[in-house]
Amino acid sequence: MATTTAIAIYFLIWWIVLFAVLPWGVRAQGADSPPGTDPGAPQVPRLMAKLLWTTGVAGVLWAGCAYAYLSGLVSLDSLAALLGFPQQFR
Repeated sequence: MATTTAIAIYFLIWWIVLFAVLPWGVRAQGADSPPGTDPGAPQVPRLMAKLLWTTGVAGVLWAGCAYAYLSGLVSLDSLAALLGFPQQFR
């Protein structure tokens, strides 16, 4: 696997995990929100903790995907067959 490919795959996994992690522990301001703010906005967003969680979870997922690809458990041909691509495109 080329370095740029590995970085691109990690970035995609990180971005997907970020959107899965963002709602963790969110409590809306509700009725006691300051004037001019959205009542649905989080009271304490804790973005740094969420970015650290995202980085850790994405790293574990990327390592699992890299291991499966590099050890030969999954190949591009098997993925193409799984997705139903005809033989001529594999």
